Amino acid sequence: MRWTQRHGLGCLLALLPATSLAAAPASPPPYESPIIAWTYVVQPGDTFAAIARRMGVSMADLAAENRVPLPYLITQGQVLRRPSPASTRPPAPPPPVHRPPLAARPAPPLRPLPTPAPAHVRETGAPRLVWPTSGTIVSRYGVPVTGRTGTRPNNGIDLAALSGTTVHAAAAGRVIFAGTEPERFGQLILIDHGGGWVSAYAYLGQVQVREGQQVAARTPIARIGKSGEAKKPTLHFELRRDNNPRDPAPYLPVRL
Repeated sequence: MRWTQRHGLGCLLALLPATSLAAAPASPPPYESPIIAWTYVVQPGDTFAAIARRMGVSMADLAAENRVPLPYLITQGQVLRRPSPASTRPPAPPPPVHRPPLAARPAPPLRPLPTPAPAHVRETGAPRLVWPTSGTIVSRYGVPVTGRTGTRPNNGIDLAALSGTTVHAAAAGRVIFAGTEPERFGQLILIDHGGGWVSAYAYLGQVQVREGQQVAARTPIARIGKSGEAKKPTLHFELRRDNNPRDPAPYLPVRL
């Protein structure tokens, strides 16, 4: 997954009356029309997947061009550039000119690393979560995990459960992505809880909601499966604020 995180979608279409006769085809709504410009400003209701589809490019290429990390979360007003096709990419630069080496200079002093968000401290305005599914925690936040892209710290928690077990929305919100993320997370759902808070549910076996759908806490949204990097039926659960991962532990109730 993704930290596609991580960042609304969906709109109801008016139905034509059943008695309409040979009316001219209506033009598609704005969010379905192709994007032909080289840049695009994210509008309310847009998702990364929909913008990539309208541009006719893959999510991976669009993310690489705009440096959008997994799980591809975007914000209203953000400007996205269309990836350059192979035929229009500039030619490779000429080989560098060999010059005599410069005199060695002392290395600059190391800058202190930014202080991460404190673990197990609940932030103001955070949603109150419920456990998204039953099962045993097999990997906790911050523990190194190895996947297709190498070893990295876990940005969430992993829950092992029986295949087909119900996955619930951890809090009320709106589904902003429901589909496949091919690189890591497999079947993936992202729910926007407002205030920059987004929860992510990955490695799913079956998605049962659609983009733009409003859900309440504990609403069934998916089934446990084994997609993406998962080697056994597992739910990968993340909580993010402004696309920055947070340890879900302080926001989940204590299990008795």
